[in-house]
Amino acid sequence: MGIESTYEIHQNAYIKLILHASKHKTSAVNGVLLGRISGDSAVVEIVESVPLFHSQIGVLPPLEIALIMIEEYYCDKGLSIVGYFHANERFDDSELGSVAKNIADHIYKYFPQAAVLLLDNKKFETLSKEGKDRSPVMQLYTKDASRSWKLVGSDGSSRLKIKQPSANVILLDYISSGKWKDIIDFNDHLDDISKERIHHFGYNIVIQ
Repeated sequence: MGIESTYEIHQNAYIKLILHASKHKTSAVNGVLLGRISGDSAVVEIVESVPLFHSQIGVLPPLEIALIMIEEYYCDKGLSIVGYFHANERFDDSELGSVAKNIADHIYKYFPQAAVLLLDNKKFETLSKEGKDRSPVMQLYTKDASRSWKLVGSDGSSRLKIKQPSANVILLDYISSGKWKDIIDFNDHLDDISKERIHHFGYNIVIQ
């Protein structure tokens, strides 16, 4: 195998995904990661994220429409889809399920360094109570030699980093102030077309 990629997620992209999951605590939610390859091609920089669905996340036609719209918009900004985010419905479910793997496989076809970020509910709960950890409250999955999605083990924290060290502090502030209510995903748009268009999904939250 070649050099293993590392992943650096920007604060805005990171917080938006977790706020989306916080808004729909009793549902599985997902989103896509957008970015570029940085430096010596071993670093995947996750610059943006777009919240997708909070219901029927495995239904193919809406997913395909969303991915096409997202890809077309961000291509002009020099970004492409580089990964997938998923949060399970049940708090005690820490496995990457078949639906998530199938969507990630689709992205992997076009970007072989694609990663999957799975919300770590237990780590997120600990952060909410203690507020001390600066590491991502997400598990990193990448393809192994057999082309199966595997959880990156003890070195996960070194291969997935948040670009801004204060991200978790701001995240907790946003959660306590209820800013998760402002997140709009693709489901919201399909239910009510008066909601923001694709390039505004999740953009109600702007982090300075």
